[in-house]
Amino acid sequence: MNILLVGEYSRLHNSLKEGLEQLGHHVVILGFQDGFKKYPVDFPLHQKWDASLLKKIRVGIYKLTGFDVSSYFTYRQFQRYEKQLTGFDVVQFINENSFYCTYKYEKKILQYLFDHNKKVFLMCCGTDYLTVDYYFKHREFKSLMLPYWAGKIKTDEFKSVLKFRKPKFKKLHHFIQTHIEGMIASDMDYDIPLLGHPKYLGMIPNPVNIEKLPYIPLSIDDKIVIFHGINTENYFKKGNDYFEKALTIIAEKFADKVEIITTRDIPYNDYIEIYNRAHILLDMVYSFDQGYHALEAMAKGKVVFTGAETEFYEYYDLQEKVNINAKPDVDYLVNQLTFLIQNPDEILTISRNARAFIEKEHHYLKSAEKYLAIWNR
Repeated sequence: MNILLVGEYSRLHNSLKEGLEQLGHHVVILGFQDGFKKYPVDFPLHQKWDASLLKKIRVGIYKLTGFDVSSYFTYRQFQRYEKQLTGFDVVQFINENSFYCTYKYEKKILQYLFDHNKKVFLMCCGTDYLTVDYYFKHREFKSLMLPYWAGKIKTDEFKSVLKFRKPKFKKLHHFIQTHIEGMIASDMDYDIPLLGHPKYLGMIPNPVNIEKLPYIPLSIDDKIVIFHGINTENYFKKGNDYFEKALTIIAEKFADKVEIITTRDIPYNDYIEIYNRAHILLDMVYSFDQGYHALEAMAKGKVVFTGAETEFYEYYDLQEKVNINAKPDVDYLVNQLTFLIQNPDEILTISRNARAFIEKEHHYLKSAEKYLAIWNR
């Protein structure tokens, strides 16, 4: 099968590509490299108007004329690849706005891909029209909207999420829905909002290439190492403010027992190497299920603070802890960390459980087989 994966978040499509290739299929990725993370992409696109002075010029031109320079140049970059982006058996978009363009240019790109390829699917692994609409209708839902409603994130800084409430993106959503075979969710945070939708095909757990993430058996001979990797752009979305406050308390409480490593905005390869020494990794507080970085850390045997609500444990019929459910509550986080520090054997047990869970539920070959089964229906 000839497969085109459009877009890349957190190495998800790269892992799926590796699984599909192992199964004998030809796969290429088109898209951006997810900012500073710089994931491999076969047909790379670059956002040249989204930083420093160029961004200010872009915003000024848009306010004066309604013309978005960045969208136009993304479209021109796409046109250079057009001849190579035809005849695919399957095309899968990672998001409803995979090219980060305004409605006019996003639709132009999508229309070309719809017209020149066979089956097209939409992956739901981030915010889009349906998930954001669900979050607004269910304000109690544990999601990245909570810090926005709490006033921690300004509206101007939350445009990447709130844009899906705009009429043009609602129009884009309906345009996409008329052309795709269906939608596939990557985890429960997107599965729950899609339940009952006529085009929802089900959830396929994120593929994790365990061969590239060898299990590192933990040993606690000296201090317990806690790793906190911060992406500044998503600081409040991930709940990093709660983690930092909790770590300040832990550092004072257990100065002789813990080592805390904090990084900010580092490339993926550096990020994954630095946390190799860690026993505990702090990921996010606003989720039901695990994001991609949490899964990779679990594959390496880290005890990860992430989404692990009751619904998650029930879905996978888990009887033992495979991670720690994080909540936007400093005292709760401190208590959870304190328990682990005072009971190091629990760290070793959860570490082994985490790896076993990833091998069973997130193995990249198993996930690739599930995608193929849905695509071939």
